[in-house]
Amino acid sequence: MVVLLLLAAVCCAAPVGNAISAYVALKAGAQEDGGIAEGGTAADIPPRMLTAYKKAVQQVGKHVPTCRGMRWPVLAGIARVESNHAVGRNIATNGDIRPRIYGVLLNGSGAGGNMTSFRDTDGGRWDSTSQGERAVGPFQFLPSTWDDVGEDANGDGRADPHNADDAALGAAIYLCGKGRDLTQRGQLTAAILQYNQSGTYVSNVLGWIDQYTAAAKDPGLKNVTGTVRTVIEAALSQRGVPYSWGGGKATGASYGICCSPSGKSGTTIKGFDCSGLTQYAYARAGIRLPRLAADQASVGKRIPAALGTFALRPGDLIFFAYVPGRDSSIYHVGIYAGSGQMINAPRPGTVVRLDAVDAMSGYAGGARLL
Repeated sequence: MVVLLLLAAVCCAAPVGNAISAYVALKAGAQEDGGIAEGGTAADIPPRMLTAYKKAVQQVGKHVPTCRGMRWPVLAGIARVESNHAVGRNIATNGDIRPRIYGVLLNGSGAGGNMTSFRDTDGGRWDSTSQGERAVGPFQFLPSTWDDVGEDANGDGRADPHNADDAALGAAIYLCGKGRDLTQRGQLTAAILQYNQSGTYVSNVLGWIDQYTAAAKDPGLKNVTGTVRTVIEAALSQRGVPYSWGGGKATGASYGICCSPSGKSGTTIKGFDCSGLTQYAYARAGIRLPRLAADQASVGKRIPAALGTFALRPGDLIFFAYVPGRDSSIYHVGIYAGSGQMINAPRPGTVVRLDAVDAMSGYAGGARLL
């Protein structure tokens, strides 16, 4: 049993890859398991929309005082799936979006996947039709739902689902419910299910939330210079890129390989596993690393685990092993970013991100190459 658990936890110890993503790609629509739309950093969000998401986080406590854990990546994840952040529309200074965003008429015709007919509730006020209902705005509210959660966020005296500020606040209120703790994955999942009762939809949204969360963190590189900065910035530039077992090389992200001990394939996911990420980042500084995490431990000056993590400096490789003191059992590698953080490609179903050094078990010291 212990052996099976260890094999399932392997990140990048051997090129027998595993990396079916937990997310589903968002392009024209959902794709087969294993695909994921690339990107996901804040750079793909129009600045005015990002402002609306951040403003909603500041305002939601006024309306749902018991809500915990509302963050702009949560709202961004929903809006990415619902409207691609209103990309292609004009977003005015006051947040009004034109042309307005309308979903398909929900008349049970099957168009756009709708199989249920919804009677008109707003006389066409928000959805411009009295023939039934359709979702509106960047967060795709039904008019009847908007009646329950709509609030004026931009101070113009009306709550408008076609306004970025109002819509973002309405979404925050809706997701918070009567007082969820969205730092808890289970409660966050329940909130998203309330938005759309589809497992595929939840996976899509959670995937984008994780990518935006990774992109939002900043380790602070004020005192880091030279080749160390080059390596760390190269690794940080890949935040939000999906994990792919066997994926990644000196030139960048690549498709992974098949198959992991648990039988999953990384062949359909373009991204990095842990040692692929370190190879890429160090190549930017002209340093070639072996492909496997255990082999990378033999490069540079070894930093014994007995010295503790306080001995680490930004840019050092950090290793994790199944058996303390036995480098052949190293199963994972990251890049130390300072302040107890590492740049990490943790495991299948995640993305490249900043993690605490103790996010992985079995600290096995580091290696200093710079």
